[in-house]
Amino acid sequence: MNKSRRQFLADSSIVLGGVALSGLANRSVHAGSESPVKLGVIGVGWYGMVDARAALKVGGVEIAAICDVDSEHLEKSATELEQLQGKRPQTFKLYEDMLGQAGLDAVIIASPPHWHALHLLACLKHNLDVYCEKPLAYDIREGQAMVAAVRKSGRIVQVGFQRRQHASFREVRDFIGSGEAGEIVQVDAQIHYRAGTKDPTPKEPPPSLDWNLWCGPGPLIPYSEQVGHFNWRLEKTSGHGHLVDWGIHLIDATRMILDLSTPSQITAAGGIYRLKDVITTPDTLTAHFEFGRCPVVWRHRLWGAEEYAPEVNNGIFFFGTKATVFVTDGRWVVIPVGKNAERKEYTPKTDAGLEHMRDFLNAIRERRQPACPIEEGFRSTATVKLAMIAYETNSVIHWDESQGNILDNPQAQFLLKREYRQPWRHPADDSI
Repeated sequence: MNKSRRQFLADSSIVLGGVALSGLANRSVHAGSESPVKLGVIGVGWYGMVDARAALKVGGVEIAAICDVDSEHLEKSATELEQLQGKRPQTFKLYEDMLGQAGLDAVIIASPPHWHALHLLACLKHNLDVYCEKPLAYDIREGQAMVAAVRKSGRIVQVGFQRRQHASFREVRDFIGSGEAGEIVQVDAQIHYRAGTKDPTPKEPPPSLDWNLWCGPGPLIPYSEQVGHFNWRLEKTSGHGHLVDWGIHLIDATRMILDLSTPSQITAAGGIYRLKDVITTPDTLTAHFEFGRCPVVWRHRLWGAEEYAPEVNNGIFFFGTKATVFVTDGRWVVIPVGKNAERKEYTPKTDAGLEHMRDFLNAIRERRQPACPIEEGFRSTATVKLAMIAYETNSVIHWDESQGNILDNPQAQFLLKREYRQPWRHPADDSI
């Protein structure tokens, strides 16, 4: 590893609040400006449109341009946005064309994760602020390059960990921080559900979809209804599985609540037991993370009957010496230690996606860091990616955060960076 990467990762421990923001605020977007923020969106499928609608609901924005490699997505989304805002956005197939022509202030990146690094770095080259959906990157070396580039550019980047805005998670952070739960000894996080699937049989992609471009820097895998626009999240070469796609939200929330960095030791075990020949990532997984404060255990199962306690299928348990705390979207429960202790339940309501977008747009106008700046997004992404490396190598991972490397495990170290398909170039191949 070269010295510049080591130095960058040492610097990464510095709180982002101390980083100077760029004075290159685009066009009319500067502190105190009331002019509409001109947004572009890369990837206008399901969640890209969720983000676009949230931005319009916050107000003070114009979705000026959208980009997608599926012409049907592009047309359908452009028509909906025209109805919502009274003006049709420019449409582009190639993100390079959109960034070069559209006169934007900021971009929402909602493409599949194997494209995130190239999309974000291109936005930075055009001096654009970015709202990037999770996970931040497909591999850890991409993430390191992205953090370095953002720090150098001074642009504002919000990573899409929306639960940082939810009142239930914030209230649990305050409750645990007050000491009322005592010392937190262990954390268990889990999301069990029955994954929807489609036909995995390879076939020709629909005429509207440029499948070669969709695969992009990843391998050119066969198209199927299971992968295209559906469960690519459970495909190894694009979404990298349930922990990386959905579980990462709870890992990030755990890190936020307990003020954790990245784990020093990671193990993971599981397999594809029920959904063989349908998905390429584990349908059953247990991962163990050793953080400095306490261990965190992740579990998921994507098949089977309804759980015996469905109200806790999706959430986090914090086991403290004075109380156990469970938190999920819109609900948190305190179970004090003691036979006759009274259980307390709270049900705060928050539109977390809306508030996360509001925070980003306010950060653009105020030229300040948002709730989930890129370093925080990287730490949560690296945490789950290290678990997948532990699973794929069937080994114990020892992670040195200061160096940004896996120790004494060449096989695992190799998986910190994937090979890019030509003609795309991995950002870690350039000096950072």
